[in-house]
Amino acid sequence: MQDNIVEIKSLDMDARGVGHIENEDGSPGKVIFIEGALPGEKVSFELQRKKKNWEQGRMTVLHKESSMRVKPKCEHFEICGGCSMQHLEASAQVAIKQRVLEDNLWHLGPRVKSDTMMRPMYGPTWGYRYRARLSARYVAKKGTVLVGFHEKKSVFVADIQSCQILPKHVSDMLMPLRALIHSLAIFDKVPQLELAVGEDNTVLVMRNMVPLGEGDEEKLKAFADQYQIQWWLQPKGPDTAYPFYPAGKELYYTLPEFGIKMPFKPTDFTQVNHHINRVLVHKALRLLDVQKDERVADLFCGLGNFTLPLATQAREVVGIEGSTALTERALSNAKVNGVDGHTTFQCRNLFEITKDDLVALGKFDRMLIDPPRDGAAALAAALAELKESNPEMLPKRLVYVSCSPSTLARDAGVLVHQAGYRLSQAGVMNMFPHTSHVESMAVFDLA
Repeated sequence: MQDNIVEIKSLDMDARGVGHIENEDGSPGKVIFIEGALPGEKVSFELQRKKKNWEQGRMTVLHKESSMRVKPKCEHFEICGGCSMQHLEASAQVAIKQRVLEDNLWHLGPRVKSDTMMRPMYGPTWGYRYRARLSARYVAKKGTVLVGFHEKKSVFVADIQSCQILPKHVSDMLMPLRALIHSLAIFDKVPQLELAVGEDNTVLVMRNMVPLGEGDEEKLKAFADQYQIQWWLQPKGPDTAYPFYPAGKELYYTLPEFGIKMPFKPTDFTQVNHHINRVLVHKALRLLDVQKDERVADLFCGLGNFTLPLATQAREVVGIEGSTALTERALSNAKVNGVDGHTTFQCRNLFEITKDDLVALGKFDRMLIDPPRDGAAALAAALAELKESNPEMLPKRLVYVSCSPSTLARDAGVLVHQAGYRLSQAGVMNMFPHTSHVESMAVFDLA
């Protein structure tokens, strides 16, 4: 290595450039991860961490620029940890995410390869984040309250005045929000604001560690009236959140293609990107290809994001989730939408599901799987056991929606190598533009 210069070959999952430090004989040596560098670039760097098998640094000089490099739209990109890829052209971000998915399937599957790679699913790249957890912090040295995401790789809250990935009306509220919280009697006891944007309502859940002080209620109400938002208060854990002002407003999103209106609470899990969620549901149901006489399982069903649209197409849909409260609310949503006649819900711990549980649930023609980051290891293992004991009960097609390419790859390995499925299609969706999050979908058919 001369003059601390390295050539970048790829990006890692944290959007850092990956290269190799040259050995004295010129051969590739230790791996180095460089913040801010892109594939195809030659950069100088400042060393930040040094380990036996790898090093980490920060780009200081760009000697050769990638054609994929663009100027970040957000003025706070260099400090704010909300985004990691704004310096990379949007379509290139998606191409890299697809490569991450393919690499995970091949190396962690292991040796799982999709028959076909689907075209990526796109949506808006700015103003898309309808859900967010914003930190709030009183900083005595600055004499103000900061509201936003954390700084890159830091516990400190970034000093931002706007945010390009939040809806514009929310971004425009950031500075007024800072002033509002600073004016409260409990200004140093508000660590967090949870944002949830619905079709015609915006909710801010304020984590108030102590009761509101004198005059605080009036200030919150005046802010809500001025900016047309609704306040919820959360004195302790998420289950303690309750609507404060104004009363009577309901959060919901819609899936117009299926005539579905989905009420939700601001502390519920829902997709952060409503535009991509519509694309996702459309694509998942088209790929699942449900027939009117078929029985379908929706595992990790949540509030019924897939269950309710499926109920407009199938003879019966069984939604399964690990929380009784969630399944009760999913059933309520089914009744609101008039599809409860085709839908039932069950509460089961899907992280411990067994072959016997699957047998007890009965034959499913098709199955939709939408697990959290931990994936669906127990389910994949149970399906593999079902192949040995009751192969006639295996669903003929599975559609797996994933927010973690590594756990999808792990589960795909079991489904392909042990449960008798082939991976017929796979692809990514750009649910979180400008971040390194990789959301994907895979279709498994009985071989």
